[in-house]
Amino acid sequence: MSEVYVGNKPVMNYALAVMAQFNGGAEEVAVKARGRAISKAVDVAEVVRRRFLPDVDVKDIQISTDRIDGETGPVNVSAIEIVLARK
Repeated sequence: MSEVYVGNKPVMNYALAVMAQFNGGAEEVAVKARGRAISKAVDVAEVVRRRFLPDVDVKDIQISTDRIDGETGPVNVSAIEIVLARK
């Protein structure tokens, strides 16, 4: 399964990356994000589904908490994985 990690770039950059994966033959693409980028990952999935590829649907959504080492010790960071698949 292909993966697109969402970060600080504009939503359209990630939407185009997801579309490139599907146009390259991928059956499923996972959109992943952590922390503040979670809302942007949801936006990416919705833009791809509603504007560009209407034959793509949300197959699965996983939420989790990642424990990372911060400056003051371990920090919990929320994470999401949205799996998009062709119908």
